[in-house]
Amino acid sequence: MLPPSPKKPPQNKLGLSHAFLQCADLILPWLTPQELANVSLTCKTLHRAAHSITLYRSLDASRSFENFPIPFHNTVDQYPYAYFFYTPSQIIPSSSSSSSLNRQFWGPNSSQTLVLPDSGSSDAEMGCTLDSMDLLGGSWVSVMDESGCECERCEKVSEDNVIGCPCMELEGDEGMGIRSECGPSCGCRLECGNRLSQRGIQVQLKIVKDVRKGWGLYAAQWIQQGQFICEYSGELLTTKEARRRQQIYDKLASDDHFSSALLVVREHLPSGNACLRINIDATRAGNFARFINHSCDGGNLSTVLVRSSGALLPRLCFFASKDIKEGEELTFSYGEIRVQPKGSKCFCGSFSCLGTLPSEHT
Repeated sequence: MLPPSPKKPPQNKLGLSHAFLQCADLILPWLTPQELANVSLTCKTLHRAAHSITLYRSLDASRSFENFPIPFHNTVDQYPYAYFFYTPSQIIPSSSSSSSLNRQFWGPNSSQTLVLPDSGSSDAEMGCTLDSMDLLGGSWVSVMDESGCECERCEKVSEDNVIGCPCMELEGDEGMGIRSECGPSCGCRLECGNRLSQRGIQVQLKIVKDVRKGWGLYAAQWIQQGQFICEYSGELLTTKEARRRQQIYDKLASDDHFSSALLVVREHLPSGNACLRINIDATRAGNFARFINHSCDGGNLSTVLVRSSGALLPRLCFFASKDIKEGEELTFSYGEIRVQPKGSKCFCGSFSCLGTLPSEHT
């Protein structure tokens, strides 16, 4: 006599289970780490789904926006990744950005869905795709004019040794950390040799947690001197807003678990009588460059202001100032030290370490 065949679950239960998993795939990537942890305690199915999202996030901080995945490596504590809003370029926060910086999709197909704004946002502010100009409650920095070269192949000097690409003529003194590149209105394409910082990262990197310094950016391969590393992206702030946030960050700096990523860059104009100040805050929204730590000896990265022809504002970019070995941490100098009684300690480990992290004079 044959044993009874196992009972199959009712078809309607299978359908409900499938629908439940589909809903989980749509909702869980919007959750914060704490919310994911709470959800994972409810049932085995959601525990597995939440674990899958956590693993996915730890494997790529860039949400697939970059040419290579940038994984997290943490053997220090139980937090497998750092949570922040990702933007591959500078953004201008809107007046309501504090309320719209609520959610960002971080899961499979992250590069296709960016931000979930508040319910009061219009369709134009939804920021659902990378092609949209609205991101994180703000907009991409794209103010520019129509100036640009008409070169098919840009060179400093043409074949007849008379004149080269006009975009390269704007290049400043190398010691100033300024370079010019072709822009959106130029006739050349992305393959142009004068668009070094516009093709995304070309080296493999990783984010590693240190017991004292916290998260840091490390080379996952050998990097040659002069190689473009990345742009420092984040919210582009007015000086008034930067000062307001810096005061808040200074108060929070006493907590060892908090670290701000507000960078202030000053470009001295050719006249010498004025200075252009650029405030980029990657504390809440930025790219993987926010993990680059300070080194009192200057580190192995050089900061360069890159101006693209026709663009209103320059971009802050990092280049390798020396050959960098695989596994070596990428660092640069945050600037001059501002003595504070409660200043954050520096753990750069260099022979010239001053013991305190630089803090911007706002």
